Formats: sequence, C-alpha cells, structure tokens
Amino acid sequence: MLTDETQLYRIWGIDDVIYGPVDLLTLSEWVQEERVTAETWIFHVQGDRWVQASKLSELSGLFNETAIVVRTPAAYDTELISKAPKLKPGTLRRVKIFGGLADEQLNRLIHYMELVEAKPFQQIIRHGSPGDAMYLILQGEVRVRMMVDRKENIITTLGSGDFFGEIALFDHGPRSADVITNTESILLRFSAAAFEKITRSAPELASPFLLAMGKTLASRIRADNKRLRETIAFARLVA
Repeated sequence: MLTDETQLYRIWGIDDVIYGPVDLLTLSEWVQEERVTAETWIFHVQGDRWVQASKLSELSGLFNETAIVVRTPAAYDTELISKAPKLKPGTLRRVKIFGGLADEQLNRLIHYMELVEAKPFQQIIRHGSPGDAMYLILQGEVRVRMMVDRKENIITTLGSGDFFGEIALFDHGPRSADVITNTESILLRFSAAAFEKITRSAPELASPFLLAMGKTLASRIRADNKRLRETIAFARLVA
C-alpha cells in the first residue's frame, strides 16, 4: 500500500490552489484527515501525470476507511436527513469557513447540523419560501437562479466548500432565489433554530463561525461591486 516515501506529489485543493510537493507519508496522513478525498486530483511528480487519488495505487485501500456513508433518501425529499452526522473534522474542513476551526470546535459544531444527500436537478431552496436554514456544500455543485418570464437566469454556481442560504440565519423572510443541484451533492443543513441555540448555549462556537462566514460574505460583496463597476463602465463605453 505505502511503498516509497521519497515519491513526491502535488494536490489540487477544492479552493483551486495546488499544494505541495509533499511526500507519500504526508499525503497518506492527509487522506486519513480527509483533507484529500477519493475525488481529489493528485499530480505524481516523478510520473509526470495527474490522477484522482482513488486511482493512485500508492493510496490503495485508504479510502474505504475514510469514506462518508450516507443513506440515500427515498424520492427527492431534502428533509429526509441523517441526524447528528458522524463526520471527521477533516471532512468538515472541505467547507472553507471551517478551515480555521480546531478539531474540538468542529466536533461540537457538527451536532447542530444535519446531513442531506441530494440528487441532480433537485430543488433545495424555492424562491419565496420561508428562510429556515443555510446549507454548506461538502460535495457536489448547485446553481442559484431566478426565473424571469419563464426563463432561467443563473446568478452564480457554487461548488464543494461553498455555502448558501445564510441570510436565513438572521432573517426568516422569504427566499430571494431558487437553488438547484447540478450534480449529486452532499450538504450540511444548519437551521436557523440551531443557530439561535448555539448563540445562546455555545457562543464560543458561534463567534468563530460568524467571523469566518463574514469574511467570505465580504469577499463576495467586493466581487459583486467589481462586476457592477465593470458593467457600468462597459455600458458607458457603448452608449
């Protein structure tokens, strides 16, 4: 299984950053910590090739021990969930806002969340419905859309490590858009009720979670403002 620790590898992370080079021992530890999943792309430096981690012979057998086991819901019911999911801290760190939290914090935080498995083209959030939870994407891809004159207008596409529906934690008003899965997806559902509970009973968990989420939202606002400036500049140029 693990044969030559002098081999070097680079890892293409979910944040589109390439890490490494690292040796085989470090790589195997990252698999155990679930920083590297079966779908992660690995570059074998000596072999000069990219391959998914599950197909790398040096890691054979490791993924059966660390795979996430999720029950498949009957029909397309996103409310059929597995309570108190048993996930390792490394699995949770696939979500970017969890990257700075300690293992102990993540082990406690997961008890406030629910695991959801969704099929492709499944509607997770419906425009106009009451906002009662946010979702964090462990695996898969979703699109945020608005229907105008019966035509789909995609606002953005989100993948593993992202989150959506966060306004529901602060405002139980109606949803502002639809969210549809593009692929089979594994999500964490964090209800507004659970968020209120954690702010009262475990503020030491709520504080770093809110800070990390705030940084991501600030980055999104800056990106939106940049796109708006570019759109205005282009409109003035062609006017």
